[in-house]
Amino acid sequence: LSAINEFKKYTGSDRVGDQVMQNPQALAALQDRLDSITHTPSVMDSLPTSVKRRVNALKNLQVKSAHIEAKFYEEVHELERKYAALYQPLFDKRKEIVTGAVEPTDEECEWHSDHEEEELADELQKKASIEEPKEEAAAEENPKGIPEFWLTIFRSVDMLSDMLQEHDEPILRHLQDIKVIFSGPDEPMSFTLEFHFEPNIYFKNTVLTKMYKMKSEPEAEDPFSFEGPEIIDCEGCEIDWYKGKDVTVKTIKKKQKHKGRGIVRTVTKQVPTDSFFNFFNPIKGTKLDEDSEFTLATDFEIGHFFRERIVPRAVLYFTGEALEDDESFEEEELDEGEEEVCMSLLL
Repeated sequence: LSAINEFKKYTGSDRVGDQVMQNPQALAALQDRLDSITHTPSVMDSLPTSVKRRVNALKNLQVKSAHIEAKFYEEVHELERKYAALYQPLFDKRKEIVTGAVEPTDEECEWHSDHEEEELADELQKKASIEEPKEEAAAEENPKGIPEFWLTIFRSVDMLSDMLQEHDEPILRHLQDIKVIFSGPDEPMSFTLEFHFEPNIYFKNTVLTKMYKMKSEPEAEDPFSFEGPEIIDCEGCEIDWYKGKDVTVKTIKKKQKHKGRGIVRTVTKQVPTDSFFNFFNPIKGTKLDEDSEFTLATDFEIGHFFRERIVPRAVLYFTGEALEDDESFEEEELDEGEEEVCMSLLL
């Protein structure tokens, strides 16, 4: 049947395929032909039986190695959880400074950059060239905390700015902190992203959550594909929107005509629309189409990015320094040998 299906795809004809189906000799010849096309000789095909046995023994050792590696990553997860508790006081202080709850000391604010002397010289020169009476000098602007700290990060990082809509920005101005919470020692492996908001006019929640369930175990069918823990599912949370403030839907008007009377009426309907806050309502289901699978894979990637990069290094994404590091890594040129390998794969 597989041979016939392939033949039908190739010829584009069901009739010809049906004729071949009725001829056993033609069907056998067609299957042999397809096998010769699709089968690529491997190293194992050329080995003596005694050597194949030994190679199989090595593969069984490799499976055992994969299971040991899975245990290693489970312990790494425990280590992450332990060190998360040590990092948290620093992240709590970061939140206090960002929100303006505390003012850092002069000592805490000292920072010596490579270009500090040049910047200081330029600043003194500008001050010397501009005579400004003290009485008329404008009072220095002193906003509370670091305004739009997290929103600036969202705008700067491509992965997040692609999700960001204009109607999301006023809400994200109320975002005060993002935390990563690891699962406990007796719980299934997972991590939860917590988005902490100050009271606002958009929703009643003070914390929005997104939990990512993980697995660190080789697949029974394909143990050699194991490369460490992977996200297998995620769960969002319900956002308790105030009336008329839900940015994940939009209201449209549609005209309807009565078939019998011919009367036309206008009805309003709410339909989904793009928003970052769809992040908290992930795609569900066991049978997903290609687009949904891609969306879910992207969701998993974003979850990892928050956990591994954004939350631990938030200030560097705010200043753009982390973005420069990311770009220099991505744009690193391949050497001549690597270019030849890439070209051969493409060809």
